[in-house]
Amino acid sequence: MADQLELFRLPPTAAQAIRHVILGGRIVAYSLRRDRRRLAMRIDERGLAVGAPRSVPLAAIEDFLSSHADWVLEKLDEYAGRVTLRHLPIHDGARLPVLGAEVRVRVTPGGNRGYFSADELWLAARPAADLSLLARRALQRRALEHFQPRLAEMAARIGHQVPPLGLSSARTRWGSCSTKSGIRLNWRLIHLAPAPIDYVIAHEVAHLVEMNHGPRFWRLVGSLHPDWRAARAALKRDGAALPLI
Repeated sequence: MADQLELFRLPPTAAQAIRHVILGGRIVAYSLRRDRRRLAMRIDERGLAVGAPRSVPLAAIEDFLSSHADWVLEKLDEYAGRVTLRHLPIHDGARLPVLGAEVRVRVTPGGNRGYFSADELWLAARPAADLSLLARRALQRRALEHFQPRLAEMAARIGHQVPPLGLSSARTRWGSCSTKSGIRLNWRLIHLAPAPIDYVIAHEVAHLVEMNHGPRFWRLVGSLHPDWRAARAALKRDGAALPLI
């Protein structure tokens, strides 16, 4: 999907159980959650995750995985090759993309806050500070500063009240739209150039009128972002290489 994005590897939560299954002669670890309505699996940079209802026996779950063994192994190998390349340690002098340009990280003693100045991201940090956390918070604030006026401008163009805006760290979506809660945008879009960001915003704003992907929806997207096809292609290309902070 155009709105897919893999995020960072995290340890399993307490609600997950780690199990192992043999697929194609390989021992594959997977996390299992028993609080889902249906049997499904997901592969991202954290590995293989399976969700299942409590009523589904373990044998049925592993039969399900075996039936998709080739796909599972292919995707696991694909992600294994990306993690090291995409992980970006934050330190003084590190460089990271913001709005399609490169900014340099500067670390200075301070009270654990981050802010942008020209083409630099300053992290005023205590000695034991988590620099990655400080950087994420600063990037999220910068994302809101950029997203909010673009959202307001596009909503006004279709004669719609500006919806509430929230940030997302979703694993698989760039954005979402709800008539009740408003629009959520993945904060990691801030790494991309303005055009693909505008495409995602236009996509979600169009959903305020058309909760589908029919012809009228795409015409509305086109009215908000005439070059949306090129922007969507850039999103697919560049979104797959976003740094992991």
